[in-house]
Amino acid sequence: MEATGWAQHTVRGFLAGLKKKGHTVEVLERVRQVGPGAQGAKGSYSIYRITAEEEES
Repeated sequence: MEATGWAQHTVRGFLAGLKKKGHTVEVLERVRQVGPGAQGAKGSYSIYRITAEEEES
């Protein structure tokens, strides 16, 4: 989101589309900030690695 300026749901849709096309999308890190009352807080984020689809031999 930060790099593209896209909305959160747009980024999730883009990553889902890449997976559907055969790319590997793996989660490298998830950081969850928790606020009072166990509610999620701003500052939570995930870091992903995207690799190209592998060619079949």
